[in-house]
Amino acid sequence: MPGTGKLGLVVIGRNEGARLARCLVSVRGIPHRVYVDSGSTDGSVSLAQSEGVVVVELAVPPEFTAARARNAGLTRLLEDEPDLEFVQMVDGDCEIQPGWIAAALVPLQADSTLALVFGRRRERHPERSLYNALCDDEWNVPVGVANGVGGDALFRVSALRAVNFYDPKMIAGEDTELAMRLRKAGWTLHRIDVDMTLHDAAITRFAQWWKRTRRSGHGYGEMAFLHPDARDPNWPRTVRGIVLWGAILPAIAVLGALAAVAFNPRWGIVTLLAVAVTLSNSLRLALRQRRRGLRVAVACGSGLLLMLGKIPQFLGLLDYHVNRLRGRASRLIEYKGAGTR
Repeated sequence: MPGTGKLGLVVIGRNEGARLARCLVSVRGIPHRVYVDSGSTDGSVSLAQSEGVVVVELAVPPEFTAARARNAGLTRLLEDEPDLEFVQMVDGDCEIQPGWIAAALVPLQADSTLALVFGRRRERHPERSLYNALCDDEWNVPVGVANGVGGDALFRVSALRAVNFYDPKMIAGEDTELAMRLRKAGWTLHRIDVDMTLHDAAITRFAQWWKRTRRSGHGYGEMAFLHPDARDPNWPRTVRGIVLWGAILPAIAVLGALAAVAFNPRWGIVTLLAVAVTLSNSLRLALRQRRRGLRVAVACGSGLLLMLGKIPQFLGLLDYHVNRLRGRASRLIEYKGAGTR
């Protein structure tokens, strides 16, 4: 890769197996590489070492988090190469796409106000499950100035240093929270119309989707608590929506059903109204997804899961606040099994 002498890479992973192997092959052209492992038991460390990558193994305590892993990788990378200008962050279940680095360096080198550039993250097997298909759509954010970022992006090192890297305590949403702090500090973020990474969510079971959605609720709760003034995106409003759709309406439906059984069948109308309101909003979301170009089956599934997902999101939100009030560190919520090699 021409012009990458000032570029480094941080990969993070935990039991990614074959996914990590594909990731490491895809980044062989980057000269300075660090892999951070969070307690893998599948040979990921030896695999990374065989690729000639510097390996950092996290110890516990404290608890594993992606943010802590990213910070450890950045710290080691900059200890070894203090003059690096740019660093590509990537999750171990992703592959960097050909041409991405060269394309992303152009705007970063042209505009000193850019903190980071990211492109299109695509799902490796969207056809294998509705959950994978929805992940593929989730990554497809508008091209141009952005208000958030995912786990993969090409960063300006000085911007990361200016905000003291990631918040290591966060178990979810650490990338978007970092983006908020970067924007508050005056930096800009940009998404370009170039394929960046190929991601392997490997979500084929409802239980996996439930855990991943619960983790997102935890992240929304923490981001809203840390940034109560946030309006773009408006995390406090998102949290209020989670409480309404994931707790209040389900509680009304259950109480109505119990009252209908215990006292008077007419109370069942309360349950029917709560269910009708929820299904109506699900239909509205499905139509919106259909207008965006999703296939009918995927759009309908999206509408249903977006509403059903408010329940695990509320549980994740509750987890965060209970742990916060008790002074306990939240634990990593994992939804994926080990990747076979």
